[in-house]
Amino acid sequence: MKFNKWTLGLAAVGAVSMASAVRADEAKMSQVNTALSNTTISGYVDVAVQYNAGSQSYYSSLPPYAYGVTSQNGPNGNGSVRDGFSLNQVDIALDKPLDDSPWAAGYHIEVNAGQGAIVDSTLNDSSGDASGSGLGIRQAYITMRTPVGNGIDWKLGIQDGITGYESNTGYANPNYTRSYGWIVNPATYTGLLGTYKICNEATVTAGIVNRGNSLSALGQSNFKPSEKDYIAAVSLTAPDSWGWAKGSALNLQTVQGFDDRSVDNYSANVSLATPVAGLKAGLAFDRVQSVRFPLDGNIYGIYTTYQATDKLGLNLRAEYVDSTDFNSLTFFNGKGEEITTTVEYDLWANVVSRAEFRWDHSEHGNVYNRTDSVANAFLFAVNIIYKF
Repeated sequence: MKFNKWTLGLAAVGAVSMASAVRADEAKMSQVNTALSNTTISGYVDVAVQYNAGSQSYYSSLPPYAYGVTSQNGPNGNGSVRDGFSLNQVDIALDKPLDDSPWAAGYHIEVNAGQGAIVDSTLNDSSGDASGSGLGIRQAYITMRTPVGNGIDWKLGIQDGITGYESNTGYANPNYTRSYGWIVNPATYTGLLGTYKICNEATVTAGIVNRGNSLSALGQSNFKPSEKDYIAAVSLTAPDSWGWAKGSALNLQTVQGFDDRSVDNYSANVSLATPVAGLKAGLAFDRVQSVRFPLDGNIYGIYTTYQATDKLGLNLRAEYVDSTDFNSLTFFNGKGEEITTTVEYDLWANVVSRAEFRWDHSEHGNVYNRTDSVANAFLFAVNIIYKF
């Protein structure tokens, strides 16, 4: 084949064009890699098997164990979690945390599915679907820092609730089933929260959020979209100079609506270190009240956790519920108690494995069965969670 100067010239232009395209693609990929370089992916798979002791009819109620919250064991409730296997949550999170720069920015995206999935700011009701197919955005917010004083860290979007002793993340709690205190606090908010760290021992948080669903178990109607809920919290942590008590924390939190359609929450909880190695204690108080429901009640909780070895942990929770209104708060009339014991023994890496026994008692009789006078409910469960 013969080449003339025009052929060689076109070949040279083509080579330059290809090289430019490659460099442009490399530049784009470099930008993408730079944007994603600090992003992390994490999550967990939460499954369980449980047995509910006693003779209970198909339409009998369960205490609100949280997977799912609806207590009715009929076609419109969560009967699929009774005496069987359950997919509680599959959770996947993408996260770019704030760095140390004064104008730092980041984001957090978290999706979940299953019978315990948080959907539309409340817990998913799988409506008897044993697969737990509810899929929802649990959290999706942008984080921003403004260099005022020590720096104010803002979260704007959908985010987990901050009131109460227990977390939305099941394995982060000492017990498999959730407390009554967790159930009467908001699961998530959609709005703006700002956190300011006064010093290493004191942090304050405040924010404004949409009215929406205000309890983990009980949705609150949004009659007036312009009405908002207001959040305030103070966290105090014992410094290292406190010796064996270092790391103990006091948290005071509230959600207020300031109108007659709001559900107002008040939470005070303490996490206490002890002189005994591996032993920690917790105290929790939750108050919830509303004019419209009506809804008025106090919940008192005690927690103890003993980490006997690196693998073995023993956890106990006891609660007393004092409600002056009907069962909209407690799923039993007025007053009741629950005691939960949990043994965690982690055999495999990245796996939380635990067995649990729970007893719920109503002081007003016919609660857990519509046909018989049943004042007690018993649960045995095995919970396995893989974290990644």
